[in-house]
Amino acid sequence: MALAIALLTVSDTRSLADDQSGNLLQQRLEVAGHQLIERCMAPDNCYQIRSVVSRWIADEDVQVIITNGGTGLTGRDGTPEAVIPLLDKKIDGFGELFRVLSFETIGTSSLQSRCVAGVANGTFIFVLPGSLDAVTTAWDRLIAAQLDLNTRPCNLVQLLPRLLEH
Repeated sequence: MALAIALLTVSDTRSLADDQSGNLLQQRLEVAGHQLIERCMAPDNCYQIRSVVSRWIADEDVQVIITNGGTGLTGRDGTPEAVIPLLDKKIDGFGELFRVLSFETIGTSSLQSRCVAGVANGTFIFVLPGSLDAVTTAWDRLIAAQLDLNTRPCNLVQLLPRLLEH
């Protein structure tokens, strides 16, 4: 099942031309048969990040949002703070599993990862670190399988029709 996905790279230094992590995510999602609805860049600014993500959450055509960048510990890193208040529900297991998988390659540095995932207005949202290794790990080892209707025993795609239930 092809999903409509929007990609946001958060960076003060990268552009679309040299955005390796965003390029990798776009390539992977297209190879998986998904549709890129929109891709853009935003600076490390909480309100600009929140503006883009909010617009996509409100867009009924966007089913999945993936951000990369701005998840570190420096003063400029604020993507989790921008996105978490927008979530209706967090998917805590995503960040936990990501850090376990990252530990295999980067050891204790994985504790610095503040990646998160959740659901807002029936849209899945993944907030990833900006490194090429991080987005590769997240897509190849977690996201791709959960956005595949054939993954058993269950996957996130199965839940899409039920996300707005009350």
